[in-house]
Amino acid sequence: MVQIFCVNNNKSLEFPTGCDLQDIYPATGVEMPYPVISARVNNVSEGLDYKIYQNKDVEFLDVRDPSAMRTYVRSLCFVLYKAVSELFPQGELFLRHPVSNGYYCSLHIGRPLTVEDVNAIKAKMKDVIAANIPFKRVDCQAAEAIRLFREKGRLDKVKLLETSGKLYTYYYMLGDTIDSFYGNLVPSTGFLNVFDIVKYYDGLLLRIPSHRNPNKIDDIVKQEKMLDVFREHLHWNHILNMETVGDLNNACQKGYATQLINVAEALQEKKIAKIADQIYNRTQEGRPVKLVLISGPSSSGKTTFSKRLSVQLLTNGIIPYPISLDNYFLPREQTPKDEKGDYDYESIYALDLELFNQQMQAILRGEEVELPYYNFQTGLREYRGQKLKLMNNMVLVMEGNHGLNPELTPQIPDENKFKIYVSALTTIALDHHNWIPTTDNRLVRRIVRDFNYRGYSAQQTIARWQSVRAGEDKWIFPFQENADVMFNSALWFEFAAFRSHVEPILNMVPQNCREYAEAYRLLKFMKYFYAIRDNEIPYTSLIREFIGGSSFIY
Repeated sequence: MVQIFCVNNNKSLEFPTGCDLQDIYPATGVEMPYPVISARVNNVSEGLDYKIYQNKDVEFLDVRDPSAMRTYVRSLCFVLYKAVSELFPQGELFLRHPVSNGYYCSLHIGRPLTVEDVNAIKAKMKDVIAANIPFKRVDCQAAEAIRLFREKGRLDKVKLLETSGKLYTYYYMLGDTIDSFYGNLVPSTGFLNVFDIVKYYDGLLLRIPSHRNPNKIDDIVKQEKMLDVFREHLHWNHILNMETVGDLNNACQKGYATQLINVAEALQEKKIAKIADQIYNRTQEGRPVKLVLISGPSSSGKTTFSKRLSVQLLTNGIIPYPISLDNYFLPREQTPKDEKGDYDYESIYALDLELFNQQMQAILRGEEVELPYYNFQTGLREYRGQKLKLMNNMVLVMEGNHGLNPELTPQIPDENKFKIYVSALTTIALDHHNWIPTTDNRLVRRIVRDFNYRGYSAQQTIARWQSVRAGEDKWIFPFQENADVMFNSALWFEFAAFRSHVEPILNMVPQNCREYAEAYRLLKFMKYFYAIRDNEIPYTSLIREFIGGSSFIY
């Protein structure tokens, strides 16, 4: 017998050795509001088919938990692949990236995709789910998996396995369909009753359960500008044959890392130069830009972007003047509080909107104003003699969470504002069926930055991450399509560059805390990347904001 401590109800129970989690759950007496999808076993995410041979702590999870939602989505993607492979045996499915409250997929079948094709795929998926077919995990030597995928023509998976250096790996079977997913799946297809799939531009949109109400699917949110940014970068990836991590690893192992880095950095600089040109051209057309508003989620690289944009503005004869939105915080005692009773500095109402608009209007009228300074130690506003009078060839550059929110600048004419949304929209994938979440990109950046410059451990950063994301969902993402232009701050090689920095930080997270599950997942993920040395990264690179060594002063 083995002893199971159920974290959900703090009860210890005994079970026969070799029981799996699906057998254990009913006996615990735990009643979850939604179906259980996976579990944390000793703070590591596992599927419900996981068998117990020693005493363990177990916490059962439904799809409201981010880890369980990943399990659900991975499983649903396998059902989609099985449906596509049966309907279009010569077709090729690419699971691209999250957008519009779903996942954008492209399907190459030798002709344009039709609504009828999508309806057929959906019907086939429903049949597979209704049949309640089990997902079977097969553990094997990596060489065997490489041989198997090579026979199937899945060279994207071959390249990843060959360059990862693994001796053993695993793949999954769904009936006679095989695929690999880098995380656990649900026990069988019958768990996947909530989904939809619709035609979306030239591809598909796989729709998934809502985080708030998993019995329903969130409405589709139009994100055309974001989709265009993804397409632009996927086009660059295709040109350079840099679509998957296997491609990246191959290039690095052959000594092409420096060349790849230079091209990626040049493409970013070219994009920043074009944005500066747009600002200049608008002014020349008689619509003078006086306020550049830069917004984006945490760790998107807004600060370095603003500095590089300032350099490019100078090349156009425009003098940038940085303004910190943080200096317009209300006195601390007037700051709104969140549901936990803590000061909510993420809220737009933590800012003195009246003072901000008064000063911006005065500046635009050509008046001189004294800018405020917010003292975070005292929680009070101070004036330190910093005066500003806007000259004809000057533009204010402001980065902050609320730059795209119409409530920030309602009294400033739209023609005087240029709005930029910055985020790390990861476009390189592990393989054609395993994308890299953009949130993982930003979380890795934040873990490294917080450790290097803010004195926070990985455990502390991970513990706050869901709260940070909740604030982004409320105050940033709803306004991203308001941007005049979007800038993708992600770089193909950055996970390879971050590997040597983030691994030792993640290894310090103790196993006896909930944050260990995320640290463990990220450590496994980072091992797929060939490590790049710091001396190959330019000093003006956006990555330097996180790893250090930048030529910019922060």
